[in-house]
Amino acid sequence: MGALTYQERRGRIETYFDRTAADAWARLTSDAPLGRIRATVRAGREAMRATLLDWLPADLSGHRLLDAGCGTGALAVAAARRGAEVVAIDISPTLIHLANERVPDDLAPGMVRFLVGDLLDPALGRFDYVVAMDSLIHYPPAEIARMLAALAARTEAAVLATFVPRTPMLAVMHAAGRLFPRGERAPAVEPVSEAALRRRLRAAPGLAGWQIARTRRVSGGFYTSQAIEMVPA
Repeated sequence: MGALTYQERRGRIETYFDRTAADAWARLTSDAPLGRIRATVRAGREAMRATLLDWLPADLSGHRLLDAGCGTGALAVAAARRGAEVVAIDISPTLIHLANERVPDDLAPGMVRFLVGDLLDPALGRFDYVVAMDSLIHYPPAEIARMLAALAARTEAAVLATFVPRTPMLAVMHAAGRLFPRGERAPAVEPVSEAALRRRLRAAPGLAGWQIARTRRVSGGFYTSQAIEMVPA
């Protein structure tokens, strides 16, 4: 079987988050009690979100930020509270509905807009910062490089993204399919060699003039993800 195209992968991801496991992800991104496996995923995601927020300026007033693959909106809300004008987009109408329901009352109107759509849509405009937390993890290195180049073309200061690093332990868990119960498993993630991804990023024509500034891995229990910060050279 040939490799899936971007649109085919995108369609599978949309089906998963919008239908197959919408309730499970609503609980995962809430304060509801969780079982042991999902609790480690929640903790890992919270640690990764904290990492990415730590890489952003404490004061984002006057800056425009794209939360690319925003899910239920926790990072978008945190960025808006720092003063950013946030555009938060996800392919799942269900998750965007939840995000709108969870907007806190103390957040000024218009500071964050939640949209259903494609995170690569050029109609979204230009941004100072782009954050893509765990939204590129279903794609191989060549596709990640292409997507990051498309985002960087509309970004002024930094693109923050995550990928799933290839590790022996993750390979075992991935092969066993134990990240979620059978009926709720996400579309396959693509464990990526950091060295291979760096080569792809250096070779991508759309990323000429960009470089990786920082990288940090978050790993615990059933969550493993690695953040990279890309900035103009």
